[in-house]
Amino acid sequence: MPTLRVHDSPADLAPDAWNRLLAASARPTPFMRHEYLQALHDSGSAVAKTGWRPSFLSVWENGQLLAACPAYLKTHSYGEYVFDWAWADAYHRHGLSYYPKLLVAVPFTPVPGSRLLAVDADARALLAQALRALAKETEASSLHVLFGDEADQAALAAAGCSARAGVQFHWTAEGDADFAGFLARLQRDKRKKIQQEQRRVREAGVVFEAATGADLVTEDWDFFYRCYQQTYREHHSKPYLSRDFFARMASDMPDNWLLFTARRDGERVAVSLLALDPERRAAFGRYWGAVEHIPNLHFDACYYQPLAWCIANGYERFEGGAQGEHKMARGLMPTPTASSHWLAHPSFADAVNDFLTREGEAMSGYIDELNDHAPFKAKDAADAAS
Repeated sequence: MPTLRVHDSPADLAPDAWNRLLAASARPTPFMRHEYLQALHDSGSAVAKTGWRPSFLSVWENGQLLAACPAYLKTHSYGEYVFDWAWADAYHRHGLSYYPKLLVAVPFTPVPGSRLLAVDADARALLAQALRALAKETEASSLHVLFGDEADQAALAAAGCSARAGVQFHWTAEGDADFAGFLARLQRDKRKKIQQEQRRVREAGVVFEAATGADLVTEDWDFFYRCYQQTYREHHSKPYLSRDFFARMASDMPDNWLLFTARRDGERVAVSLLALDPERRAAFGRYWGAVEHIPNLHFDACYYQPLAWCIANGYERFEGGAQGEHKMARGLMPTPTASSHWLAHPSFADAVNDFLTREGEAMSGYIDELNDHAPFKAKDAADAAS
């Protein structure tokens, strides 16, 4: 008979066993690798002290790991990118505690993918039901599973969770030979805008270099982290991730990172960092920063250089991260995302379910409207929306 276990550290689970489950999932990403989650823990980035108390859940039978997921008891809603601040406020206005809540997600990482890792549908269903039980046992107000795949959503719906719709902006390959070919498919005004922005960056004397894997040295990571801190400083906040986290990435997952460095007169002025899934030919925009302001540099570093690199290296997908209608003008098209939610309080659950139904209908219409304004020429826009 299967048994359930709760773990206060990813280290309690064998990396090989975890990663085997991930590799067999419908939509694996590098961010769900054991090494990534362990680095978040060991670097102090996602631990109880920062409001992320690990409560990883696993299902076992005869010594075999059947299913597992990264779960956290949260004391806030920062670093999630699926916003429930209004729900928390409503709880507090009625004298109820919204925190702790039980969250299944990759901390600080709004990348869609498999969350409930399992050997089969039965094990996934058991894991989903166990999450509901864990939420009750820990007296959490609610359960939230963010950016899960379709199998996750189905198992959670059967366990009584409600779906929440969202949207991100992704680029998918259309057989372009190079970046110029990609630009040629865009509507004239969009193409000219991009060319103008890139020209202004070049006229400012900026050149880019790209480095992956073992080509990145400590000095590269140090400058990246300086820029990463600067971005948060400009938004009057503190970085979620420590320098030690990125040191662990350089050591444990070097082949999953791509760094674009912008130089002017030989001096570094800005960086953008992408995560890579070489096996599935996917790239993920993650972080950016600059030590001085140069007009249009952000767009070039975060969109045009990555897109050109993806096309040149045969990558099939580039995910631009959370939110951002402005990404459409750069050729990234709206892509639906989903999360799953369960609230313990019956009255609030009814209210939230009603809200999610109305929000989902509005989101569907919003995505249709976005597709009607695709940046591509007529034929290519129809292909991108299909």
